[in-house]
Amino acid sequence: MPFEDVMPGGGKRHSGAMAELTEQLPGVIFQLQRAPDGSMHFPYLAGSGTRLTGIDRRLLAEDARPALARLDDADYPRLMAAIERSARWMTPITTKFRLRLMGGRHSWIAVRAQPRRVDDGVLWHGMMLDISEQVAEEARLRRLSDTDDLTGLANRRKLIDRLDEEISLSNRHATPLSLMMLDLDHFKSINDTWGHLQGDQVLRDLAGLCRRSLREEDLVARLGGEEFALLLPLTPIGPCQTLARRLCERIAAHDFGPGPGRVTVSIGLAEHRIGEARDTLIARADQGLYAAKHGGRNRVMTSD
Repeated sequence: MPFEDVMPGGGKRHSGAMAELTEQLPGVIFQLQRAPDGSMHFPYLAGSGTRLTGIDRRLLAEDARPALARLDDADYPRLMAAIERSARWMTPITTKFRLRLMGGRHSWIAVRAQPRRVDDGVLWHGMMLDISEQVAEEARLRRLSDTDDLTGLANRRKLIDRLDEEISLSNRHATPLSLMMLDLDHFKSINDTWGHLQGDQVLRDLAGLCRRSLREEDLVARLGGEEFALLLPLTPIGPCQTLARRLCERIAAHDFGPGPGRVTVSIGLAEHRIGEARDTLIARADQGLYAAKHGGRNRVMTSD
């Protein structure tokens, strides 16, 4: 599309100014055309974002594949499916994808394009914007909403969300699921004797011990104070008991540094029962924790 074609009234005297303007836009204005045989090319590209890939626009005017090859492997099929749906139903493309840049970096790109049938296929008019900063900020806020500030573990909100997901899977497929409730023994005396800063360090060290003891698919969360929860998908109560006892021993043997030195924990366990509500599972694990506390601490107890 020549620049004068998009000028009000088709005037050509401002085409140079329009070209300069479009080249300074913080993104890309484009036309993408797909032929009946599925081949695609960009008849028109403008904007500062065209410099992101380092691909000559003249090449893309002939063949879109060099640009499409820069798509992240996980995003490529999703974008191709969006293009196919848009071409079939004449609906706009509205999506985002990751684009590999020079130097091994990635950028998140948002695209919106409107299709139109033409004699030799489908032609989209659209815009692309680099939204990497927005995506990074959204991820940061998401981490803040799901993460305990002190330990970096998941917080109660994240635990409940994940627990609901795992219970749903357990109910649907009859897969095992176990929950540990863990509480530091005599933590108040640590704070009272050595101060809250030392108490906070104990909690951070304990979080690290728990995290290193679990598999990648498990979740450890801080519920508040000195209480933690450990969620173990696809784990029946037997292996959960083994892991809990090993964790209990590992914590008791750990040197938490000057001051507290050695600390211990009490752990309560429960395995999910098919059809059981989330709060019931938590209450049963809490009953096990209560029994461990009243049974002398530094031990693991399983609820009935």
